Amino acid sequence: MQEAGERARHEFRRSHRASFVTWGVLLLLGYGSTWLLVRGQHPFHGINPGAFAAVTLLAAGSALANVAQARSESGVAGLSALRQRIRWLSLIAGLAGMFALEGALAHAGASRTVLGVFEAATPILVAGLFYLTSSALWVDWPVSGLGLWLIAVAAGGAYAGPVGIWAVGALAGGLAFLVMAGVEPWLRRA
Repeated sequence: MQEAGERARHEFRRSHRASFVTWGVLLLLGYGSTWLLVRGQHPFHGINPGAFAAVTLLAAGSALANVAQARSESGVAGLSALRQRIRWLSLIAGLAGMFALEGALAHAGASRTVLGVFEAATPILVAGLFYLTSSALWVDWPVSGLGLWLIAVAAGGAYAGPVGIWAVGALAGGLAFLVMAGVEPWLRRA
């Protein structure tokens, strides 16, 4: 019976592969294209608000698709459904806080360079915190590792400046998601 229980836990463990691929592609394309738009700006004046809005809408659409997938995988009621709601509410709260803080920085007179670093680093930081904390609900160490990596990418990448952070986010963040999508099936079998 213990063997059957372990086998069932392994087979019903949630797969993050679709969300990893989605986020990896979004970071590679969104952050990569943003880097192409801002490289060579001297002095840095930022990205086109329309381009930033498009990337934000793509990310929001992806998050909503992942919410729908997660809901179908986790059931309608009980502890599992409560965990899903907590996960997604934490992501929404983190993103709302990010935008509010950016507004406060702009209102306080932060330079366009500071805002540029903030705009690029904080979405990756929020995603890292989201994966780190939500994986603790399921004691999912590989996803926790991804969360820690994303936090390191956001913090370390910020030192690349308002232009370089977009390239760092695209490569170090986007490729990390794609690597996780590739190794997750192997990790689930192990």
